[in-house]
Amino acid sequence: MELPKLQPIDINKPTKKKILLLADDFRLPSGVGTISREIIMKTVHHYDWVQLGAALDHPEHGQPQDLSERVQKDTGVKDASVKVIPWTGYGDRNILFAILNQEKPDIILHFTDPRYWTWLYAIEHEIKTTFGTPFAYYSIWDDLPYPMWNAPFYGSCDLIMGISKQSDNIHREVLKQNGFDVYDYNTIKESDSKGIITGYVPHGLDHNIYKPLTDDNKLYVDMLNSIKTKNNAEFVVFWNNRNIRRKQPGDVILAFKMFRDQLPVDEQDNVLLLMHTKAVDENGTDLKAVAKNIAPNCKVIFSEAKLSYDHLNAMYNVVDVVINIASNEGWGLSSTEALLSGTPIINNITGGLQDQCRFEDENGDWIRFNQDFPTNHKAKYKNHGSWVKPVFPSNRSLQGSVSTPYIFDDRCQPEDVADAMMQWYNTTPEQRKECGQAGRQFCLDNGLTAEQMGNKMIEMMDFLLESPIQRPRYTFNKVQEKQHTNIGIAK
Repeated sequence: MELPKLQPIDINKPTKKKILLLADDFRLPSGVGTISREIIMKTVHHYDWVQLGAALDHPEHGQPQDLSERVQKDTGVKDASVKVIPWTGYGDRNILFAILNQEKPDIILHFTDPRYWTWLYAIEHEIKTTFGTPFAYYSIWDDLPYPMWNAPFYGSCDLIMGISKQSDNIHREVLKQNGFDVYDYNTIKESDSKGIITGYVPHGLDHNIYKPLTDDNKLYVDMLNSIKTKNNAEFVVFWNNRNIRRKQPGDVILAFKMFRDQLPVDEQDNVLLLMHTKAVDENGTDLKAVAKNIAPNCKVIFSEAKLSYDHLNAMYNVVDVVINIASNEGWGLSSTEALLSGTPIINNITGGLQDQCRFEDENGDWIRFNQDFPTNHKAKYKNHGSWVKPVFPSNRSLQGSVSTPYIFDDRCQPEDVADAMMQWYNTTPEQRKECGQAGRQFCLDNGLTAEQMGNKMIEMMDFLLESPIQRPRYTFNKVQEKQHTNIGIAK
């Protein structure tokens, strides 16, 4: 019997640290799943990974998957180690402690809305006193006012990485205003960190997948024929989002109609709105009915089939402008995908969409938010990148629910969105291409790629591991004996 060939072991090679990721299964196409995949793939050379992979109804529930060999093939990292424990829902104490006991990770990294993981934060003290494992959070919050009810979540963390500049400021202010010490990694980089570490780590996507294509690329030619040639369209506005209310898909259709109505009659049939989404969704609306009745004379087509990354990139290359006017938006991946593909954008000025506009302050620097200037929705700064036509909200409405008592809903007028479409229409294809290229370069230079996101995470999580956790693993509280007061009863 022939024995397998043994691989040489480098005894001088340092052992990699292991990260436990709590998030949507990185194999899923959700926004959290997509970014989770990029985080793992771009850091697997530095860390080993195990994930509690959440899903609404996971078909592999409770069946551990060792994906190391597949990841090694995809990344070329020979010692890549990636495991997933698929789970229906967002886990519980029992499965978490089982993973901690077996895998012994060096850091727990949580990534998604804390409301889905309240059980996790409720046992944070028990986790740290039992295992001594530091807690990191890749966090987003869509909008102001400062969500003070999140203070217990933020205060449970040793490291919070903010996805957007606005979120990073929200983390700092909520912590400071609730009595926590904060170590701002953006401005201070000392070995002796005191307080909860906060810092900015923008979302990034693979710039080798989303990229400009040449006119003779087969995927580009096929996509051009299926979108523009087939529909006799010269100018295409592209919307790629879930059909849910906060994404404002109805307003997109209405704005497109208003834009089209402004064109000369002989040019109106040259424009097309392409919506890559589920056309009918209970969480949103019936977009086919909206298009039929609100914009009956407009060319509105729907792309509902799931596309490969290469085909989606080709779609971004063919269209002329990509739009996102969500009233709440943590980041807005479609805008980043567009810019990396070399296509200009239209963004509502809210949440993380602001970052992708690169507004400049009076010194020409990329703006940073603080307590006195927490958002640019009022257009305090108007200088921005050439790749975007920003649309500022016309009104803010304070919405809320039991679990999130208040949050601003930033809505822009369809008329303003139509004007932004017209501005891009009135630029030449060559100018739009030049602006799109400038947008791609902005992403490459400012951390909006998957590789840069991974490198920044490595930098900050290594900093966490090198910095002693200041908060004690055990706390003592003096219990005062309750004083009883005699109350006389009148007869």
